[in-house]
Amino acid sequence: MVHPFRFGLMSRSGNSAKAITDHAKRAEALGYHSLLYNDHYLGPGPAMAEAHHPIQEVAPIPAATLAAAVTDTLVIGFRVLCVDYHNPVVLAKELATLDLLSEGRLDIGLGAGWIAAEYAAMGIAFDRPGVRIARLGETVEVLRACFGEGQVDVRGTHGVHASGFEGVPKPVGNPPITIGGGGPKVLSLAARVADIVAFNINNATGKLGPDGPRSATAALTKEKVDLVRAAAGDRFDDIQLEIGSYFTVVTDDVEGAAAALPAQTGGMLDLPLSELLEHPHVLIGDVSRICDTLVERRERYGFNYVTVREADMESFAPVVERLVGK
Repeated sequence: MVHPFRFGLMSRSGNSAKAITDHAKRAEALGYHSLLYNDHYLGPGPAMAEAHHPIQEVAPIPAATLAAAVTDTLVIGFRVLCVDYHNPVVLAKELATLDLLSEGRLDIGLGAGWIAAEYAAMGIAFDRPGVRIARLGETVEVLRACFGEGQVDVRGTHGVHASGFEGVPKPVGNPPITIGGGGPKVLSLAARVADIVAFNINNATGKLGPDGPRSATAALTKEKVDLVRAAAGDRFDDIQLEIGSYFTVVTDDVEGAAAALPAQTGGMLDLPLSELLEHPHVLIGDVSRICDTLVERRERYGFNYVTVREADMESFAPVVERLVGK
């Protein structure tokens, strides 16, 4: 099944009410489907420096609530919330409330966490990947139970427990749950239980670096999609596949822009030119070339939901205008 294109923006939330509201209104005006917030809490210091990760000024859920309040059609959500940073029952209530207040305009993105230094700085145990991923699956169970009818009764084996109550409020509709990740275990979980599978680079090292992009070349991404297809079984055609285009350059000088990317990313994209140009998380070219690339990648991988950085909102808007809904 070919799903129509939709486009999202990855936001770092801004640092003021005006920045958040202006950004949300502009995203809606330009035709973006969604505005998706990240889930990080630490200010400047050695923890995030060790992770080579940029600072996020404000918390994602309040920022998303403000964005929803100043827009009418824009879907708001998260790419992604780390389940280890949130009590599952509290998270379920916050998300159901946000869906209610936005009148059904919520996308729920969840992940198993990956920044070891952030966990350590926050005093949270950084369990091995299999445990974190299993806990992610148990959190999805809690959310679905709280959103549904009847008493909640989830008794997980990795610290997730919720029982003896009915979840309130109920979401207006049925907010889709996205699970994002780059490794086989989390992608297999996403294939089984998520509505949207978000393909990411594999950040198994716990920090941003060149190993991430190398884990998501064209060939390796095809293997990931095949894994999801096999794990999803009969439900595969109902799942939407999302890809984050972290490195997007709208330009007529394709080779020049590609050649500059390794230095611009601090060596993170240290790949041969041919691999760089076909890398699923990279988009370089003029509007027509990028549109053709996205159509080809949808045919090859199934990616219909493409998310770009907020910094690329204006330059990428002509692509949105040309392809959205097609």
